[in-house]
Amino acid sequence: MSIDLVHFTPGPSLAGGIGIGAAAAVLILFNGRIAGISGILGGLLSLPRHDIAWRVAFLAGLIGAPVLASLLGRSTTLDIQAGWGEILVAGFIVGLGTRYASGCTSGHGVCGLSRGAIRSLVATATFMAAGFLTVFVHQHLMGG
Repeated sequence: MSIDLVHFTPGPSLAGGIGIGAAAAVLILFNGRIAGISGILGGLLSLPRHDIAWRVAFLAGLIGAPVLASLLGRSTTLDIQAGWGEILVAGFIVGLGTRYASGCTSGHGVCGLSRGAIRSLVATATFMAAGFLTVFVHQHLMGG
């Protein structure tokens, strides 16, 4: 096994993890809500709409933070080697998965695990296993 030291960023990764954990803690402590992105977005898309202001603010922060980082000179570009069709199909499949799992990686992986929820442990293990399998198939079987 080798470590790619160019992309090995423990400091920024730790800071990002602390930020995500703090945001999840603040949201549940002051608003009583779980910081699950699919649930936050789903609440905006469902009728009747409720709790609109905090949902819009949270999603605006998710979009605004990389924009602000970019304006401050931090690189936020990703090299995605897929076409729009592949991205749309993948997004649709992820959307279906979040509905069946009653939450996404942020809701289950950050908030559910910290609360000791068994269903979040199962969901997160399933998300991770699917990701590992996808990378393995792409790298070893499809010549990625």
